[in-house]
Amino acid sequence: MADYQTFILQINKKLGIDLSLYKEAQMRRRLTSLRNKRGFQDFSSYFRALDKDPQLMNEFTDRITINVSEFFRNPKRWDVLRETVIPSLLETKNHLNIWSAACSTGEEPYSLLMMLEEYFPHVQFNITATDIDENILQKAQNGVYKEQALKEVPDNIKRKYFTFENNLYKITEHIKQQVTFKRHNLLKDSYPSGIDLIICRNVLIYFTDEAKEDIYLRIGNALTTNGILFVGSTEQIFHPERFNLRLFDTFFYQKI
Repeated sequence: MADYQTFILQINKKLGIDLSLYKEAQMRRRLTSLRNKRGFQDFSSYFRALDKDPQLMNEFTDRITINVSEFFRNPKRWDVLRETVIPSLLETKNHLNIWSAACSTGEEPYSLLMMLEEYFPHVQFNITATDIDENILQKAQNGVYKEQALKEVPDNIKRKYFTFENNLYKITEHIKQQVTFKRHNLLKDSYPSGIDLIICRNVLIYFTDEAKEDIYLRIGNALTTNGILFVGSTEQIFHPERFNLRLFDTFFYQKI
């Protein structure tokens, strides 16, 4: 246990990622499995290796950041976004500032952009997509995906916004150029302000309750009045009023 706690401190000092804010049992199990797979008996020897080997470090950062994503994940929620949420925002605005937080390999912000192009072509918008893992952000910027990631994408959208080559789908340059990707640590870095829509899904389940409360408070502050937070299907917020939010629809919360 002391070995793992020392490891957490070393990683925080080196990477600025505080693993103590993640659920300990889950994270320790994941990292012990990775450590053992690489042939290290304890975390102190594993950290020494990470410190010297960029390839090992890249593998480590990929493991601690959860990168499971697909286009239009949970499609019924995207229907609500299209039919209810975005129209409600456009009642008082003609320009939307949008933040896709913990965006992983980019499926989420690209899904949103394709939706806006298809259904709200006259709306102006800025989309910023962030993640803690620079390797993952590079994959997002490359915009190349396996077929499995597109299982919820209608055929007409595939044809319009992707090219298919070598059994991979590549998103068009026109779409890629409209998303700004940046590195951002939800647990440490300052948050933007004046955001109308924040999509932050399927990442907070890995954090401690204390870390989640801090993030929700900061998200509440980042949103404009009546702005919307879109969370994952296992991330219901209890007592959202504590964060200046109220339930707007299932898995959508509105800034009070």
